[in-house]
Amino acid sequence: MTTPPQQPYSSVPAPQPMSPADEKLWATLVHVGGIFFGFLPALIGYLVLKDRGPFVRSHTATALNFQLTLLIAEIVGYLLMFVLIGFLIVPAVYVVRIVFSIIAAVKANKGEWYAYPLSIRFVS
Repeated sequence: MTTPPQQPYSSVPAPQPMSPADEKLWATLVHVGGIFFGFLPALIGYLVLKDRGPFVRSHTATALNFQLTLLIAEIVGYLLMFVLIGFLIVPAVYVVRIVFSIIAAVKANKGEWYAYPLSIRFVS
């Protein structure tokens, strides 16, 4: 009795590149999602979409870096509430998150590249 030839383990197929319209859509959604859910949409978007096109990779990485920077600022603000300055920092972080996320979403929707100001670069 002979054993049938074994198939080699197949590798996961490479992800298909997105159309430019899809890249713009997902980049826009990642930025808008940051307003409501913080860093989670940017993290999920980066992990899932980073290999689907250079535009969406750039925007998801930029959004993730910005949201992580704001998370750090928010934590520092909450810690500084004991010395009262945190009561100014935390609302300022929320305003900055809303304003710059809207600006980034508009730029992404237009197909333009965008980099948030004052953002620490964690991922590239």
